[in-house]
Amino acid sequence: MNETSPIIKEKAPLILAEIKKAKSILLHCHPSPDTDSIGSALAMKFALEQMGKKAVVIKGDSEIHVAFKHFPGANEIVQKNFFEIDLKEFDLFIIVDTGNMEMVSGKKKVEFPKELRTIVIDHHFSNNGYGDIDLIDKSAPATAFILFQLFFEWEINITKPIALNLMLGMYSDTGGFKYEQTDYRLLQAAAYCAKIAPDYTESIFLLENSEPKEAIYFKSLALNSIETFCNDKVAISSVSYSDLKAKQIPIHVVSGSEIANLLKSVIGWDIGVLMTEVEPGRIKMGFRTRDSEKYDVSKIAVAFGGGGHKSASGADSKLSLNNTKELVVEKIKSLYNL
Repeated sequence: MNETSPIIKEKAPLILAEIKKAKSILLHCHPSPDTDSIGSALAMKFALEQMGKKAVVIKGDSEIHVAFKHFPGANEIVQKNFFEIDLKEFDLFIIVDTGNMEMVSGKKKVEFPKELRTIVIDHHFSNNGYGDIDLIDKSAPATAFILFQLFFEWEINITKPIALNLMLGMYSDTGGFKYEQTDYRLLQAAAYCAKIAPDYTESIFLLENSEPKEAIYFKSLALNSIETFCNDKVAISSVSYSDLKAKQIPIHVVSGSEIANLLKSVIGWDIGVLMTEVEPGRIKMGFRTRDSEKYDVSKIAVAFGGGGHKSASGADSKLSLNNTKELVVEKIKSLYNL
């Protein structure tokens, strides 16, 4: 890799110095983790172990979706969230693919003990940094791509488990190499990983074809709830907690990205929004747009305490589903003069 991002070249030795000082290192998956979250955490775990470090990945707030359970190392993820782990057992916390402190855990306010060093490695557009060391490359299409470059800077041996986790993170967070930030450098990184893990297509098949029937029921509920606003420029799907309970749909199979992406795929629907009441008084929201230059949806997410990218973002709400919908529509109108 001779085109490593300047910010990665700058921060790589600083992060490595912290790792060398640490004995036990904590990693985690953000709430409702996606492929980049899990793939990056597991790839980093394997890299740290290669350095002779003890590394533990915790699942965080959410259950691990069945589609992720075939990832190399997934069986070693500790089934605890941030508040269930004994932080005294760790001297370093490396936080990957997590846009703000609230995304470390939504259970209650997150505070890091003074003696626990923290490193944030992320690519989300809305991340302004909250660690002792922050490596935030907003030009990177995936955190897994940042790690790929870091590992080369650290002269890590890219083994098959590392390569496969990185490949899955890069593939998924670019929409299967379709999103606008997918450049030749990322494709070179993916090709490098594919050479080491040539059976990566089997993992992608399992990733995209491991849906339980309840996930299909959820999609049916979401698609049957579509409403349009702002002269048909905004499409919103909303699913209530009572609907989830009636269909016996467990929260860990609920995925908002596919529905929101489907909404914005419709010609004329410039912004797609999915709202899911995952528990009484807690709404998870996903925002997508087909025109990120005109409609930067990270601004909507930030307005509700969330974050993300210009084309894809998310946030939570503690209001009712109807009140949340009204406020989101009002915010969209004010942000984009619709």
